[in-house]
This record gives sequence, C-alpha cells and structure tokens, in this order.
Amino acid sequence: MNNLLHLISINVVTIFIIGLHYPSNAIAQTYPSKTIRLIVPFAAGGSTDIIARVLGQKLTESWGQQVIVDNRPGGSTVIGTDVVAKSAPDGYTLLVTPAPFTIVPSLIKKLPYDPNRDFEPITLINTTPLVVVVNPGVPAKSIKDLIALAKSKPGVLNFGSSGSGGSNHLAGELFNAMANVSTVHIPYKGNAPALADLVGGHVDILFNGLTSALPLIKTGKVRALAVTSLKRSQGLPEMPTMDEAGLKGFQAVAWNGLTGPARTPKDAVVKLTNEIARIMKSPELSEHLKREGSDPVGSTTAEYTSFLSSEISKWKGIIEKAGIKSL
Repeated sequence: MNNLLHLISINVVTIFIIGLHYPSNAIAQTYPSKTIRLIVPFAAGGSTDIIARVLGQKLTESWGQQVIVDNRPGGSTVIGTDVVAKSAPDGYTLLVTPAPFTIVPSLIKKLPYDPNRDFEPITLINTTPLVVVVNPGVPAKSIKDLIALAKSKPGVLNFGSSGSGGSNHLAGELFNAMANVSTVHIPYKGNAPALADLVGGHVDILFNGLTSALPLIKTGKVRALAVTSLKRSQGLPEMPTMDEAGLKGFQAVAWNGLTGPARTPKDAVVKLTNEIARIMKSPELSEHLKREGSDPVGSTTAEYTSFLSSEISKWKGIIEKAGIKSL
C-alpha cells in the first residue's frame, strides 16, 4: 500500500512540473494565435500610421493571423501610449512607437505611465533623418557657413518648427547647443506652414523631415546643407551628415519602433523582432522606404533598448538647457 501511494505521489509531482513548463512552450509554438492590435498614437494618414499598416499587412501575410491598426491620437501621443502600458502583457497589444515617446517624459510633468518601467522594448523599425534646409537667400552653402553666419549675427537668424517641443524644434535647439550659437525658434501649428514660410523667405532655417523636403530640394526652392542622422541617408546619399560637417555625434531623427507592455513574453518579443528584421530587409520594402527618404532598421531588442535610453537622456538635457517649459 505504501509503495502504491509513493508511486501515485511521484506521478502527481511529475504531472505538476510538466504543467508548469507547458504554457511557456505553448506560447513559443502558437504565438500568434489570435488578432494582434498595433496601437498608433496619431490619427490615420501620417508616417507612423503608414509604416504600421505596411508592417501589419506583412505580418498578417507571414503568420496567417490578422494584424490590425488601432489609431488612438491625442495628448501628444500620451493617450495611445497609455493604452499599451495598461494592456495585458501577452504580445497582442503593441505600440508603434514614435520619437515623442522619448521627448514627452521631459515635457509633461505627470504622465499616467513610466516610460522605463511600464514597457517592453522590441525593435527599432525605421529611422527618417531630418535635413537642414535654408531659404536660398541665406548666404550659407554648408553647415560651417551657417555656424559662422549665426555667430556673426547672434539672435538674428531664426528656425521654424511644427510646434514647441516637437522633433524639429528640439533638433534646432540641439544645433544651438552643439554649435554654440543663438538662433531664434519660431513655432508653427504644423510642419506645412513652417515649410511654406521657409520657401517664402519668412524663415531662415528648418530642420525638416527628409521625405517632405526632397521635392523642394530637387526643384531648388530650398537649399539642403546636411542630414541629421549619424550615417548618410540612403534617400539623399550625396548629402553630408551633421557629424561629417563638424558637429560630432549630432543625431536628431524621426523614428518608429515596436514596444509592448512590461513583461511581454520573451518568446513573443523574439518572434516579433526576428520577423520584423526580415520584413525590413526585404528588397521591396527596403527600396520603397529609401525612395521616401527613410532608412529601414529592424534592430535587436538590446540595440533598441539602448537607443531609447540614450534618446530620453539626450532630449531631457536639451529641453532643460533650452528652458522649454513643461506642460
């Protein structure tokens, strides 16, 4: 009788141990087993929304599970970002993460989430450099010329932006800090009017997204001086970087990443990372992005985690130095 009880006890323990391991293996084998929701913290039609829809389509084709885009605009991206922070960490609700993710923490005092604690970095999808463009009437043919001109006329040259605290505003403040010059910020309600005033001669300098600036550069309506990525852009390969122009380490790029809620299963993170890297390296998508002035990435999770940390720290320092007020 005792031997029988002993055998039953051993079998029960064995079944229990197997049960503990089974869910993890099941995730690895079956993810994804239902619809994945990509949260975009902007309205439909913008660059982040477009890359999310392209990615969603490719993932649906690869995995046979529907991947949908859910636009949650508002609150300077806080509304959509908070949806993901508070979602179940199962790999089925993910944030297509734009550059404001690393800027907003230094601009908004009371966020409903912690950018370091409440999220699981997955991969950096793509980057789009800004390009430094000037009105053709500005007598500067290079970044070196522009710095010399700004130093000779402190507080006279101005730069436009799509609004206070945006990526192109902070790029201008980074330029002021690294070049030790004083150019005046002029905020607009959106990028289109800022670009129109640059062409019209009401603005001297603009740190503009490469995609929308390319047609104006090609027609000579604005003059390009440099791109703001560390490497030359595949969309404008003849243009030097700010780093090459003498401002060592200068980097201010628009970008999109993929981020989940904290404690998203490792197996889901690995599968997403590997598949997105494959998609971003596919000739069809890679060439399309290059034509649009964007550079495909598909980074490792470790690289993306380091990138996020670096961006949060950099923009915090620039916001404090420029005296940009918190909201």
